[in-house]
Amino acid sequence: MENNWYLIEDIDKLDTPALVIFPERVKANINTLKAMIDDPQRLRPHAKTHKTKEATQLMLAAGITKFKCATIAEAEMLGMCGAPDVVLAYQPVGPKLERFVKVTQQYPNTFYSCLVDNIPSASAIGEAFAAVGAAIAVYIDLNVGQNRTGITPGEKAIELYKYCANTKGLSIAGLHAYDGHTRGTLAERTAQSNEAYAKVEDLLQALQSTGYPNIKVIAGGSPSFPIHAKRGQVECSPGTFIFWDKSYQDQNTEQPFQIAAIVVTRVVSLPNDTHICVDLGHKSIAAENELSKRVFFINAPELKAISHSEEHLVLQAGEGHSYKPGDVLYGIPIHVCPTVALHERGYTVENGKLSDEWKIIARDRKISL
Repeated sequence: MENNWYLIEDIDKLDTPALVIFPERVKANINTLKAMIDDPQRLRPHAKTHKTKEATQLMLAAGITKFKCATIAEAEMLGMCGAPDVVLAYQPVGPKLERFVKVTQQYPNTFYSCLVDNIPSASAIGEAFAAVGAAIAVYIDLNVGQNRTGITPGEKAIELYKYCANTKGLSIAGLHAYDGHTRGTLAERTAQSNEAYAKVEDLLQALQSTGYPNIKVIAGGSPSFPIHAKRGQVECSPGTFIFWDKSYQDQNTEQPFQIAAIVVTRVVSLPNDTHICVDLGHKSIAAENELSKRVFFINAPELKAISHSEEHLVLQAGEGHSYKPGDVLYGIPIHVCPTVALHERGYTVENGKLSDEWKIIARDRKISL
């Protein structure tokens, strides 16, 4: 049965396209994560992948108390679950800053923090929190090679750190370094991650020498998790581990996580003798990768994508294929995080049968605040 773990006995009850979640595999992935690090208190899983109360609650039950998120909705969802410690891994600006202040007020039992990478933004964040008689903990977001956000480690980063340490409405917590550019084999990722982290270590030493002894560091995502897990006090923040996907399964072979979320689709048409069409369009599977790297069908690995549109995916099945309308295909997303965000709910399967639904509550940009 293990080879057919994905099969759903009562599949006739499930309309497609559908996101399907396997809670027992989610629990196994949480346990695997904990086993890969010396202290669970160094774990700060990212909520971006699952966006659900249920996955959060499973991690809380497993003794994980720190979390990371990227949106106000995710921050609110974590607060609703009673998460003790949440970092918004984003620099809030404009209305997002106003909403973030409200989230921290709505959930006072959750210790919130956020990122900052420049003095004008730090000033605005400090003013917003000081205006309500509060202070927010901030992490300096460092650009260590991703070239997306963050300040380059060096004198300006030290200046920003000192500014945050001495500005009303702010309290300085530490440094945040995301090395999302790391790719390749474990050896290649290790070399890339070590090169990036060397910049963090230099900055740490410089800050400590100027009188800042208690500096927390949050680093990495899933590809570099095993590397940062060996760095003593560094907090690690993988996200994809919770569901895993085909891309990371192929790339990060040293990480024994299980596929815990799939998409299910049905054949809806036979446009010609060699092609079939299924109901897995752009709106139900992440489509940012090129056509051949969007979904892998477990029970039909020979199928090749020909075209993809909003509600349809056309696949080449070859001469003499036996597919017919209504046939069920079980797919592993190549990139699960944006795939989950396309679905309003995930249908859970336990002991081979449909059991419940997990609402993807934080897929919305706004829950209530």
